[in-house]
This record gives sequence, structure tokens and C-alpha cells, in this order.
Amino acid sequence: MRAVVYDRYGPPEVLRVTEVPDPRPRAREVLVRVHAVAVTSADARIRAARFPRGFGIPARLVFGILRPRRRILGSAFSGVVEAIGPRATDVEGAGLSVGDEVSGMTGLGLGGYAEKLAVRADRVVPKPAGVTHEEAAGLLFGGSTALYFLRDLGGLTAGQRVLVVGASGAIGTTAVQLARLAGAEVTAVTSGANAALVTDLGATRVIDHTTTAVTGDPDPDQPEGYDLVLDTVGVLDPAQTRRLLAPGGTGLLAAADLGQTLRARGDVRTGTSPERAEDFAHLLGLAERGDLRVVLSGTHPLADAAAAHAVVDSGRKVGNVVLSLS
Repeated sequence: MRAVVYDRYGPPEVLRVTEVPDPRPRAREVLVRVHAVAVTSADARIRAARFPRGFGIPARLVFGILRPRRRILGSAFSGVVEAIGPRATDVEGAGLSVGDEVSGMTGLGLGGYAEKLAVRADRVVPKPAGVTHEEAAGLLFGGSTALYFLRDLGGLTAGQRVLVVGASGAIGTTAVQLARLAGAEVTAVTSGANAALVTDLGATRVIDHTTTAVTGDPDPDQPEGYDLVLDTVGVLDPAQTRRLLAPGGTGLLAAADLGQTLRARGDVRTGTSPERAEDFAHLLGLAERGDLRVVLSGTHPLADAAAAHAVVDSGRKVGNVVLSLS
């Protein structure tokens, strides 16, 4: 099968398409023919060994000290079940058959930048017919992160004042919509070029970060502070976040370095979002009903993986970038 591999850490150009052996599903796994896979900020960080400050050594131990241990990137995918491994149907809630359209995430196993992928059956869910493979793959990485931080860590409820920093990215575009669906009032931080997009997604107010830097100083237009502050891009530290909070508010750091992680306690929280099948199903259901829009800024063929990574590296990616193998 064809796959995008890389043999050393570096710029997007280290990625190349080559033939590799087909994977075989092991116990409790299914083999999926991949139709689409997201190109995420996590993929780009791993490719370049550009990990958050303080996490470099632990990350190298996981992904490879001198060279990549896992040569195929990609975690959020969508495709069709091609084979069922031993005891895969025993996995609770799986109920999968050959030919089923499914979507999911692979966790640290990666492997999605390929025509076929072996993945645990409990990491995939049926893809709704009303959601394309590209939309499904684009939704899950940022969507599951936004859902975990807002709902699980932040306790999102109706009537809250929510600030989303990095509102036009993969996490941010979903976060704005989830907050709006919950009945919150959303202030979005993005560039002026993306103001119309985030307003259409549900933001009631937009701060253009190119003219008004968000540094933790009290917001003159929101002097009482915010009930939830979600920083998706890592521009705020815990102290700056606290200065933006209303009494009883919660700060959420989705892109924290080690020092920020150690200082995030009490009213400021961070962590790694879990990859849960029930969350995938929930997000895909919202998308099928039209309650959640998947923002796709670019769809590339497998051979253009390096170009897709260059878009992510630019820091100007809007929504999600996807590799399409259909």
C-alpha cells in the first residue's frame, strides 16, 4: 500500500510517499481502508520534534530519540472497514462489519497517512451518512479536544461568558460552536481576516489579535471578566489567564508547556484530552444534524502531505487540513 513516511525529524520536506506492507489487524483490531485523514498541529509537532517547552525529552522517549519510531503520522481518520481481526467483535459497543463506514482516532499509534490502517475496534465509531469522510476526519482531533476542555474541565453551561483564543483553528472553530450550542456568549480572538467566519460560527464579539493583543490585561469591553477562558494556541500563561476570569471562572489551557502545566491548578486547568468513542459519536451526530459545521480550509491528495504540513507550520491554518485518499 501507499503511505506517507518520514525517516528523520525536520521540515515538511522529510515526508515522502512510498510503498509499505499492508498492516494486518491483530486481536480486537479492525483493518480500515482510509478515505481521509486530518493533518493536525500534533502531527506537525511530532514531525519536526517541536514539542512544548519542557516536554522534549519525554516526547522523544515516546516517538524516538534520534529518529522517528513511528514512521507514519496521522491519528484522526475516516474510512471503510476492510477486515475484522480476531475477537474484534467482542469489544463492547463495536458491532462492526466489513463494509461499514467508520471514523476514529488512533492515539499514540498514529499510522493514518496510509491507504490502510489497523486500529482497535473500540477507537472507531460508525460514520453518519450525512457526514463526508473529509468532514469526519477533520472534526475529531480539534472537536474532541474542544469538547473535553469546555464540557469536562470547564463545566460549560448556558449563560456563561466564554473567551476562545485561537478561535479560527481546528480546536477553536469547534469550541465556538459548542459554546454557542450550550447557550453561552462567545468572544472569539482571531485575526480580522477570520472575523466573519467565527461570527458565522456563533461568536457574538470578535477581538482582532493583530490590533489588540490578548496578554491577560482586563478586557475593557468585558470588565466583569469571563466565566471560561479557553486558550487553544498557548499565548496565555496561568497568571495572565487568571486576570481575565470573573469570580468563580475557569481558565483552560489546551496548549501548555511543562512550566504552565505545573502552575495550572485550581481555577486554571490543562491536560491531554482523552480519545473516547462516545465523544466521536456525539460530535459526528452534531455534524450530521447540522448543529456543528466542520471548517475545512484545504483538502490535499496523499502525495501533497508536505504541502499540507507547510500550511500547518505557517500558523495561519483556518479550521482543518485533510488528506483525501478517496
